[in-house]
Amino acid sequence: MEELSADEIRRRRLVRLAGGQTSQPSTPLSTPLTSPQRETPPGPLPGPLPGPSGVALQPLPPASSQSLGLNVHSGTPATSPMGTSGVAYGSQSSEGLSSLSSSPSNSLETQSQSLSRSQSMDIDSASCEKSMSQVDVDSGIENMEVEDSDRREKSNLPEKEPSANSDVSEEQALQLICKILRVSWKEQDRDVIFLPSIAAEFHHNPKDVYSDFKDLIGQILMEVLMMSTQSRVCNPFASLTATSQPIAAAKSPDHRLTLVQPSSQGGSPMGPSAGSFGASSLSSLYGCGSPHSMALDAAKRTSPSLPTPTTPTLASNASTPQFLVPPSPPSAATPRHTLNPPTAPMPISQRYRPYSVTSPWGAPSPSSPGQRGFIFPGPSPSPAGPSVPPNTPVPVPPPCPHSLSLSSPRVRNQPATAPLSMVPPSPRSNTRRAAFASRIPPSSLGASGGGMSCNSASDRFTIETCKETEMLNYLIERFDSVGMEERKAPKMCSQPNVSQLLSNIRSQCISHIALVLQGTLTQPRSPLHQSLLVPYLLCRNLPYGFIQELVRITHQEEGVFALIFSPILHGLALAVKECSFDSDNFKFPLMALAELCEIKFGKTHPVCNLVTSLPLWCPQPLSPGCGREIQRLSYVGAFFSLSVFAEDDTKVGDKYFSGPAITTENTRVVSQSLQHYLESARGDLFKVLHNILLNGETREPALNYMAALVNYNVKKAQMQTDDKLVSTDGFMLNFLWVLQQLSMKIKLETVDPYYIFHPRCRLVVSLEETRLKATMEELKSWLTELHEDPNKFSEPKFPTECFFLTLHAHHLSILPGCRRYIRRLRAIRELNRTVEELKNSESQWKDSPLASRHREMLKRCKTQLKKLVRAKACADVGLLDENLLRRCLQFYSTVIQLILRMVDPAYPNINLPLHPEIPKSFAALPEFYIEDVAEFLLFVVQYSPQVLYEPCVQDIVTFLVVFICSQNYIRNPYLIAKLVEVLFVTNPAVQPRTQRFSEMMENHPLSVKQLVPALMKFYTDVEHTGATSEFYDKFTIRYHISTIFKSLWQNLAHHGTFMEEFNSGKQFVRYINMLINDTTFLLDESLESLKRIHEVQEEMKNKEQWEQLPREQQQSRQSQLTQDERVSRSYLALATETVEMFHILTKQVQKPFLRPELGPRLAAMLNFNLQQLCGPKCRDLKVENPEKYGFEPKKLLDQLTDIYLQLDCARFAKAIADDQRSYSRELFEEVISKMRKAGIKSSIAIEKFKLLSEKVEEIVAKNSQSEMDYSDAPDEFKDPLMDTLMTDPVILPSGNIMDRSIILRHLLNSPTDPFNRQPLTENMLESVPELKERIHTWMREKQGGRLV
Repeated sequence: MEELSADEIRRRRLVRLAGGQTSQPSTPLSTPLTSPQRETPPGPLPGPLPGPSGVALQPLPPASSQSLGLNVHSGTPATSPMGTSGVAYGSQSSEGLSSLSSSPSNSLETQSQSLSRSQSMDIDSASCEKSMSQVDVDSGIENMEVEDSDRREKSNLPEKEPSANSDVSEEQALQLICKILRVSWKEQDRDVIFLPSIAAEFHHNPKDVYSDFKDLIGQILMEVLMMSTQSRVCNPFASLTATSQPIAAAKSPDHRLTLVQPSSQGGSPMGPSAGSFGASSLSSLYGCGSPHSMALDAAKRTSPSLPTPTTPTLASNASTPQFLVPPSPPSAATPRHTLNPPTAPMPISQRYRPYSVTSPWGAPSPSSPGQRGFIFPGPSPSPAGPSVPPNTPVPVPPPCPHSLSLSSPRVRNQPATAPLSMVPPSPRSNTRRAAFASRIPPSSLGASGGGMSCNSASDRFTIETCKETEMLNYLIERFDSVGMEERKAPKMCSQPNVSQLLSNIRSQCISHIALVLQGTLTQPRSPLHQSLLVPYLLCRNLPYGFIQELVRITHQEEGVFALIFSPILHGLALAVKECSFDSDNFKFPLMALAELCEIKFGKTHPVCNLVTSLPLWCPQPLSPGCGREIQRLSYVGAFFSLSVFAEDDTKVGDKYFSGPAITTENTRVVSQSLQHYLESARGDLFKVLHNILLNGETREPALNYMAALVNYNVKKAQMQTDDKLVSTDGFMLNFLWVLQQLSMKIKLETVDPYYIFHPRCRLVVSLEETRLKATMEELKSWLTELHEDPNKFSEPKFPTECFFLTLHAHHLSILPGCRRYIRRLRAIRELNRTVEELKNSESQWKDSPLASRHREMLKRCKTQLKKLVRAKACADVGLLDENLLRRCLQFYSTVIQLILRMVDPAYPNINLPLHPEIPKSFAALPEFYIEDVAEFLLFVVQYSPQVLYEPCVQDIVTFLVVFICSQNYIRNPYLIAKLVEVLFVTNPAVQPRTQRFSEMMENHPLSVKQLVPALMKFYTDVEHTGATSEFYDKFTIRYHISTIFKSLWQNLAHHGTFMEEFNSGKQFVRYINMLINDTTFLLDESLESLKRIHEVQEEMKNKEQWEQLPREQQQSRQSQLTQDERVSRSYLALATETVEMFHILTKQVQKPFLRPELGPRLAAMLNFNLQQLCGPKCRDLKVENPEKYGFEPKKLLDQLTDIYLQLDCARFAKAIADDQRSYSRELFEEVISKMRKAGIKSSIAIEKFKLLSEKVEEIVAKNSQSEMDYSDAPDEFKDPLMDTLMTDPVILPSGNIMDRSIILRHLLNSPTDPFNRQPLTENMLESVPELKERIHTWMREKQGGRLV
């Protein structure tokens, strides 16, 4: 045997470490199928399987006969979830290694293995040499195991694929069939299944055995399957050698089978992406358990083996435990232990087994229907310490004595008392284990602190072990062998006769799989049981094109198709119900369902048809909780229920947002990762629903289901609702995300704005729903008129229905979520305040009888606070997702465009004012269409302002300006107030990050001329809103408007509009009157509350006197203090704003303030507040920490005296002098003294104020000389409201006579008749000249009598 050089050995070893790509070109399968599993199409086949330390294990030289030159590769095909790296989690199974070490046989499989491995050597030597310096291949362990196998490869190098033009004889075709199906009717062999029936037929009459190859293939498969059903002792599959690396698993003591995942996917979407079942970037943040089942259950996984030969050859070592170092991250290879009895026969390849059957010592593993179902708990830490971080190699602990692989029926049927021997580890195995352990640095174990417990588990599900499972394993692998054959000999397989033969093998495999899945060969399976294919789908471990071919062959027979795929759908639903975002297992049921729904033949999606035909596709409600019902009972409801919210799933918060290691940076990283999970899950949900909608036969059921979700959850829009009756926030947000994707490309021209009034509208909009302008009577009348003519309605199209479904879904998902988020923040603030108060007052209660009660309360508050903070972190993930918020903003922009087109068809060239006749279609729209936009903007500005920088913001600005300036179009004043609040919160003085938005609003062409008058009108109109809380609501609204006015005043573009409004008269006068009213009330209330605060603080300073008070009185006083502090803070903020607005306005214009109906009231208000600040009782306003309440007495005094000086004139001086309630000479002298002492004013300003005081005093002196007593005037001369002498009587429409100045002052506050509350304006007043003349005559007589 020729010796290989050292360089040749290095080169070949490097090839195997790199994945062993062959030199054959990548050729797609000669099948027309496109995999619904999105596997990478078959390409170059990987090289031979690596043995220990990555060295390929080679069989002994095979027989030289190669009948067809078509090679069945024993390595992992490119479509395998193992990928192309050539390294599985557990390396080559001991079963496979042992089979390779057995004596040579003439089986087709062994022959093909040798040739395929020899072909894998034909690679570019230059690329090998280039990489040689990057890999250490001088390990003694590697050299020790590769030498003999490399020599054996040498003899096979000349073998190549024969010419594609060579003819294929019938004998060669039969050999190809035998090779792929691994059967024989000529001789029995350990590597094939011997077919006695067919052998007998060939022996008696070979020509009548089969009519064509398809018939023969069917006979072969049926005999194999029937042998497996009839054989009680001998398993026909046990004679087959593993041709590829198994997917191993082990059974845990709770009788649930562990789902074990492949280590590398080689870029195939069929298998999960790198780290999908393995390393997770999230679990490593806080030492959480790794989802890597191989790292968690290394001690529990076993694989069958043959007895270990005594000769110390390479073959003998193949059965010992193998230790592998993975060639590259992210997956860590895990050593395996061999615990099989020496007499165990070899089973069929485990490649397509997502599990292996294991059981406690000597006991069979029972299977009961009650155990079926999927359980995907998150990785749990071992009792020995925290779970192992991802990508961390872990040394294998001793084998768990409670787990043994039962890999064949023979072993499985052994008596419970039969002794089971174990293969002892060889010295070489110990050497390899020590070598592996020596490669692990101490730090690589992280926080693991040692080995994992035998009971540690990752992702488990229960599946029955039965004959059907063995049949499926065999048939699936035979299906995949066709693809392997096509990849090994693409030219040969492209010949029509060979291609047809391979196609027949495929179709026959699928047909027989259909029989197995129906239970035809064994016993009928209940549709309620999950399908045996579900584990393969979840492991993503099916050959390329398998599922699509199964659908293609079975979908034309509805009964058969439903019998096969209904259990699959049922199993996927069970699996997803056990999933959570605490690991990435959630994506496997979702991906499986999405890919099933994508399968299409012609224009039909068969699986979509089946899904919508399920009884629970859209169940009818059975209880008041119809929203929660449809989520829990409907088929896709389970898939849409995946959520990150703590209310829906506590696992996410417990895993990622608990523990002392949580920091802001960690939380940000975790949030981003979880949001990526959400996007992934929602993307698959979109694929499912989108394919159902694309399918013409299922579009109607899909739309009905979507409408039912909306209609059954209308209660979510209520301010207070029982969460148990409606769907969860996570469910509704997932549904919203899908709808957003569906409506993203809808053009407004295709949307019918009359849809919600359409007789066939799927959405239920109650007549009691508040409308934008129409009353209920107006709405009913208009709808009756509308429905009289059916021709007015067009047939609802999908874009229209989808658009309005999305609009209503926003109303029921994102907005309730925002409200809940705000309530949670409020609760956190209150709990924080309570905890702080309890801590600060601990010195007072720690020795009291209530100490234990207070401590318990403090403990409960802290626990609840932690829970709320964790829930908030979860809500941040689900709700503050910028991508989600941007999509919401973009959709609301589209809604705005639709509404603006309804009010002005000329949009975007819209003009103000709008047409006085309001379109009935707009007036009848639900109020929440506009209110939701305002609420969403308020939330976004406060919690995610960066979202506002989108191109669609221009439409939002136009929308705000148009409806604030068109208040007659909206009946509810509080809705206008919300729009005004949006302008307020986007003001740079409130939210600096929205300055650009504020500038867009201020500089909008429509706002320059219309915004100021509209806001001024609303300032006065909000005095009467009709609500019970209108008196208090108006202060907040006016505070918002005042802030906006200050910002607009700084914009020169608005100066002209302000000046026009100042000089226009009545509207501005009403505005000033409201300012006076508000300033009077707010300053009075806030200063009075400060006096009460001063009083309590003085009492508490005298500790002896305070301690003498009863405890109840102390608590009452403290409670009153807290309330007064809150009131003073609120009212002082509002009062400061109104005084500042007065200060700005009086500086610009004075005339309106001096009108007869305003001047006296303004002077009285100013005098009263001066008296409060500087009068004899001003010391009562002295409180501790005045800045805590926003009380700045110096600034307030400065602004009030400025107003005096800015209005300084004879008329205003007379108004001051006429105020006999608050004005006094001593008061003005005290004000001047305080201004001098505090340096509030310059000396010039103080002198001006002194001159004003002197002018007022002169007027007071004149008044005292000419004062007349008119109290004895006749009643007909007196005003009926004020009981003062009238000087200009006017008659009202009601017939009552009043003095003009008094009724005008009343009309400034309320445009109604004070006697009957009927509307009243100044134009409706009529003078009474006769009465006026009589009054003046009486006054002259009175004065004349005094002179006499």
